[in-house]
Amino acid sequence: MTRFRAAVPAALAALALAAVGAPAAAQNAGLTANFGEIRLSVGFSPDPYIVNITAGGSIDGSRLPGSCTGYISDAPDFEVTYTPGSLPLVFRTLSSADTTLIINGPDGQWYCDDDSFGDGDAEVRFNRPQRGTYDIWVGRYDRAGTAGARLLITETP
Repeated sequence: MTRFRAAVPAALAALALAAVGAPAAAQNAGLTANFGEIRLSVGFSPDPYIVNITAGGSIDGSRLPGSCTGYISDAPDFEVTYTPGSLPLVFRTLSSADTTLIINGPDGQWYCDDDSFGDGDAEVRFNRPQRGTYDIWVGRYDRAGTAGARLLITETP
């Protein structure tokens, strides 16, 4: 009976720890992107490639690993499948609202930014981009609904 009493708290603790790791699953890169997808290769044209989107959502991006912030949707806003060369790959936002960027890279890592330039717009730069799919969420810093935004994809600084 003593072993059983000791095992129950340990089992409950293990279950609690397993539940804590779940928040990142709220963003589902397997869903169809809200505003489409594209395949790009190094030297693509036009550069920048521009996508009009609606930034924001009801999910708090700070629940993801790293220093992510902003409110985003469940599905990615846009998906880029990229074939790299020697140029960097840069994602930027342009909006009258305070936007954030959250990207799940081909390596499964989360890359995030808020206010790279101090003007409410975000930028995530891959100096040595990997081949594969980049799932992109454009969030709003505050919860005040959604806002029109533009996602710029470029290889120039």
